[in-house]
Amino acid sequence: MTIRTAIIGASFARDAYLPALANIDDAEVVAIASARLTSARATAEQFGIPQAYDDWQVMLKRHDVDLVCIATPPVLHAPMTLAALEKGAHVLCEKPTAMNAGEARAMLDAAEAAGLLHIIGHELRFNPNRQRIKALLDAGEIGSVRHVNMTSINAGWGDPASRPAGDWWSMADMGGGRLGAAGSHAIDLMRWWLGDVAALSGQVATMVSDRVDPDTGENWRATADDQYSVLLEMQNGALVSVFMSGAARHSGGSSLQIFGSEGTIKLGDSDERLLVAHAGEDFEDLSVDDPNAELPHVNSGIWNVSFVALMQELCAAIREGRPLRAGATFADGLQCQLALDALKRSSEERRWVQLD
Repeated sequence: MTIRTAIIGASFARDAYLPALANIDDAEVVAIASARLTSARATAEQFGIPQAYDDWQVMLKRHDVDLVCIATPPVLHAPMTLAALEKGAHVLCEKPTAMNAGEARAMLDAAEAAGLLHIIGHELRFNPNRQRIKALLDAGEIGSVRHVNMTSINAGWGDPASRPAGDWWSMADMGGGRLGAAGSHAIDLMRWWLGDVAALSGQVATMVSDRVDPDTGENWRATADDQYSVLLEMQNGALVSVFMSGAARHSGGSSLQIFGSEGTIKLGDSDERLLVAHAGEDFEDLSVDDPNAELPHVNSGIWNVSFVALMQELCAAIREGRPLRAGATFADGLQCQLALDALKRSSEERRWVQLD
């Protein structure tokens, strides 16, 4: 069969979705829509897509497709997903799942009622190093996990003139912010590796709210978070500490440390080296290369490369008429969204919040 695909949103789709789909023989992208027609047309020309639109609703009305891939601001995720499902299409939706858990639940309910495949863009589940971490944890290689420490500090948003006026990433009412962009990945990984979250406490902050447009000099105000921290108490008893900031003036890099009763796992995002040590022994390099990095037209970086395996699994499930064997479904997206909502509530009320 030919998997007829429509794309909504041109930016990340151009970097990750379309290069991945180009390496899947029976996937055919028939149309792309973007808020700016010039962007849609430029991407369509680059990837040989027949039709380009600046109205996603018109695109869905004119084309019968098997798969719709959504890479837009989160404020649009729920309405776009529900419309695609109503058309009978399977859906890949970017993270965070939605603006809140109510929207995420509606997306899951609609997909399940329609009997269609649904997946959230948590591509790190398909990264070989992170898959090896899961295998090591599942096998009890470092015993019971006691504590996880995850940090990511960069300077991308530290300069008040680093973002243009009206930048959706900086607007809370559009679903912008580092919590949704990066925190959703962190929480999804923790749930995948360790199980569900029992309770959490943290802070969501906008450290650089007064901003200046770099081109016009216009003063404007950012409302979305550029920094957050959270303590997750997992149902298995592990304590997870996550600190992420985009508001630094110098990048501090990213790191992951998992401390178990019988050993330790470390992963450095800068070099992607996976180091594992059992109690009383030295660290051993167990890093795994991603073979998809060598495919033609695939852009570098774990985000872009990992999307190839995500698309391969999604298209295989569509082709074979089976459930997904890997990846974060809308059910996972809902659980992640519940945690994101709880973290915002914890920050506002300055207290621990229990999750059902």
